[in-house]
Amino acid sequence: MREKQSKEYPDMMAIITFIATILLPPLGVAMKHGLDRDFWINLVLTLIFFVPGVIHGIYVNFLRGGTHAIA
Repeated sequence: MREKQSKEYPDMMAIITFIATILLPPLGVAMKHGLDRDFWINLVLTLIFFVPGVIHGIYVNFLRGGTHAIA
């Protein structure tokens, strides 16, 4: 069902991912990439200090080219 929703509302999923990335950076990264290396890096950065986790999450989810995202 998630796949159907993401095809119908691709912009809505981007908005939800962005909000999740701002509020809980590891959640936003996990939504797009799963529990891979990027998630664990983001989790460590968020635990050390919140702002680097947010910056990394935005970079990984929206700015980095050649993504290997699940969604």
